[in-house]
Amino acid sequence: MGWILISLLLFTNPLIAGHHLDLKANEAFNMQNNLYKVLTLNEWDHSQVSGFITTELDLKDGFIHLSTATQLNATLSLYFAKEESVVLLQLDRAQTHDKIKFEPPIPSGDRIGLFPHYYGDLNTNAISRTWYLNRGAFEIPSEVMLQAEQDPNF
Repeated sequence: MGWILISLLLFTNPLIAGHHLDLKANEAFNMQNNLYKVLTLNEWDHSQVSGFITTELDLKDGFIHLSTATQLNATLSLYFAKEESVVLLQLDRAQTHDKIKFEPPIPSGDRIGLFPHYYGDLNTNAISRTWYLNRGAFEIPSEVMLQAEQDPNF
């Protein structure tokens, strides 16, 4: 799993706030909070105004799509390939665990395994850390990222 996190750092560079302020930047990284949500900058702006994290896809599917740390690299590459910058949210597991179900990927496709889906209204107060990410110089092939999801202990 360590190389996945390293490759994530190679694929994306943290964007140090810029005109955005990371209100939770001083909080310690918590290894137990291993669920993440990726948003476009516009989705994040909307979430900050509304106080709730949701996207059009989430509304359509009836739950909020999340990723584990192991799944994050492929999620970024497959669903955010056209974005130059995104926001990565780490969720506080203590505040979200009762509404999480691990289910097959929706929509189905090349990805396998179980993915965290949040059923309910996800308040922005459930965020433990926020990062702004820019597209980096390296691109990891999709096949390699999908392979990592199949056997994260290899």
